[in-house]
Amino acid sequence: MTNDFDVGSRLKELRTQFNLSQRQLAEAAGVPHGQISMIETNRSSPSVASLRKILGGFGITMSEFFEPDEAPMQQPFFTPNELRDLTSQLYADGDGMIRLKQVGDAKAHGLQLLHERYEPGADTGESMIEHEANEGGIVIAGELEVTVGDEVRVLKAGDAYLFDSRNPHRFRNISDRACEVISACTPPYL
Repeated sequence: MTNDFDVGSRLKELRTQFNLSQRQLAEAAGVPHGQISMIETNRSSPSVASLRKILGGFGITMSEFFEPDEAPMQQPFFTPNELRDLTSQLYADGDGMIRLKQVGDAKAHGLQLLHERYEPGADTGESMIEHEANEGGIVIAGELEVTVGDEVRVLKAGDAYLFDSRNPHRFRNISDRACEVISACTPPYL
């Protein structure tokens, strides 16, 4: 994947492929109609939660969105260069950078294993994330504020989380240094 991935064009391509108007996609995804237009014209970059919600209107994953033609990796071992970069293209300006790198073909295994990196100030968005899955992770470096329902905790290296993803949740790096997390989600979310 190159650094000039065009989120807006890819979204419009998919919407056209599924023969949906912007309004129909917005209704299917449960987002405001104007949001689809703003993203397609690259006047707005969606948060991870917003993009995932929109892609839910198509029934596709973020992995399929960013790498639609890539053949699934069936090997049992992966080097860092073979991990699938799922979201770094969302943040072209570098603000709030979140990197999610996936091990192999999550859909084929029914398990998504991620190496996540949250730069200082990174946030999955004010809109809480909810999806049908269970997820857990271990902070391996830095600190990460994790909100699950009404509970908020700042996790440090060695701390972990595990919860039902149907509970509204959010991840933020409120510290001044990067945070890294190894996480798993089943069934795959992104």
